Amino acid sequence: MLPPEGAAPARAERVPPAAGEDVLATWDYPLPNHLIARTPPTERDGGRLLVVDRTLADRTVADLPSLLQPDDLLVLNDVRVRRARLRAERATGGAVEVLVLRADGDVGEALLRPARKLREGEVLRAGSGQITVIERLDEGRARVAFSPSLRSIEAEVGEMPLPPYLNRAATSADDARYQTVFHRPGTLEAAAAPTAGLHLSSRLLAEIEARGVDRAHVTLEVGLGTFRPLTPEQLASGQLHPERYDVPEATWSALELAQRQGRRVVAVGTTVVRTLESATGPGPGETRILLQEGWRPRRVGALFTNFHLPRSSLLLLVAGFAGRERTLAAYRHAVAGEYRFFSYGDACFFPAPG
Repeated sequence: MLPPEGAAPARAERVPPAAGEDVLATWDYPLPNHLIARTPPTERDGGRLLVVDRTLADRTVADLPSLLQPDDLLVLNDVRVRRARLRAERATGGAVEVLVLRADGDVGEALLRPARKLREGEVLRAGSGQITVIERLDEGRARVAFSPSLRSIEAEVGEMPLPPYLNRAATSADDARYQTVFHRPGTLEAAAAPTAGLHLSSRLLAEIEARGVDRAHVTLEVGLGTFRPLTPEQLASGQLHPERYDVPEATWSALELAQRQGRRVVAVGTTVVRTLESATGPGPGETRILLQEGWRPRRVGALFTNFHLPRSSLLLLVAGFAGRERTLAAYRHAVAGEYRFFSYGDACFFPAPG
């Protein structure tokens, strides 16, 4: 049973920074390197699916429609992944990678590599365009301006921002496969894919709709938290890097109706969970929330998600939803069964909170 509508989210006790490293160490798990999926499955909906209920069941993603109830509300993150990785060059000839984290028009925030020698006011060449460093921030980030436009630079030299652990350059195949089929161009665009949604093909979505499952969309701008490991300081504060989101009026109305009727809300991915558990009404917002053990879902009744990195905020979110022991048992089973892990890997489905 979900908490009453409008109730404040239950929060886990914060962990003192000194103890944070010890806590993070408990969220390590052994993962053979060959289980990291470097490429997507041949078919978008062709991955394996671990159903984590009272028992564990090995299924396939194609089975997802049969695991949903006809009165469920399926919520998707429809953010578009921008061609956020830009190859630039200093006047000295040195190469710089510019990863666009967020942008408002032609001014944005980016992660620069290497960042140490870059100076405020420095102009980088990116194809026939320019990127100006306006202000240096922390952790290798900077405020930057794009000329003649971010769109033109992305079109000329931009690459899909594959996660670093894939250890390969993006290809033309990634242009389609690192993007959901239901993405919508909009104000918010992401520096990483909402990876659970990558499994859902047009065919699978049609089967889900035919089953009578309602569908709604939110948008969350997946950002820096995806690339950085969780720190003891974040555990202590209970906050992550900020990510912007938007909840359409129609989605909020559908959520309220589902809650009044006692229907299950199924989140496709952790980004949807963070949005739904942060929002207090329709419209735009920003979330820094770190969901972990001790958190009680207010709106989400089931979770479809990928297998996440050790020590990550996403793994803690899943454990907060499903329970620590159930989550770790599922991951041990997945490793033993040689499931494929991370962004292009297989999925798991939690039909109810732990």
